[in-house]
Amino acid sequence: MGINKSYESLVFAFFMGLGMSFFMSFIMTLINVGINSVFFKIWMGNWGIGFIVAVPVSLILPPFISRLVKIVIEK
Repeated sequence: MGINKSYESLVFAFFMGLGMSFFMSFIMTLINVGINSVFFKIWMGNWGIGFIVAVPVSLILPPFISRLVKIVIEK
């Protein structure tokens, strides 16, 4: 079983958004709330919001970042 090559960027964005939002929301929740009885509930809420934002950003941002890197390297 494989995924069609045309969906590669979508699958990549999904997993990148999943991983980045997971770790970033954990650290940010830990910094802002600390470990307490509601930490997990707050973290999961933050992760859900972060994931919803991260996947579209992971799809939209790479071409712009790629162009920016090329501009910086050429100078």
